[in-house]
Amino acid sequence: MMHFSCDICGKDMTQDGAERYVLKMEAFAAATALTDDDLETDHVEEMARMLNDLEDGDEPPQPLPTCKKMRFDLCPNCFRKFVHDPLGRENAAKFDFSPN
Repeated sequence: MMHFSCDICGKDMTQDGAERYVLKMEAFAAATALTDDDLETDHVEEMARMLNDLEDGDEPPQPLPTCKKMRFDLCPNCFRKFVHDPLGRENAAKFDFSPN
């Protein structure tokens, strides 16, 4: 038997007939057109600067994946909250820090 639990709240949804929602997301880099600045940049000089930074002990930047696919199982309550506020902006706006 397959086991399903909500990836947000952890609710067990394994029971027969338990309502669940599958959320699939795909994130990828947007293609942009070349600009005049891109054509004017001295890429050899830029690479030399990056190599010097690496030799100086700076940690190399971690490359971002070109595409990231994700899949989540959600209970009805969490799905409803996600559809209402997919980026979680309402929860992020609730923080009120004091001006120290």
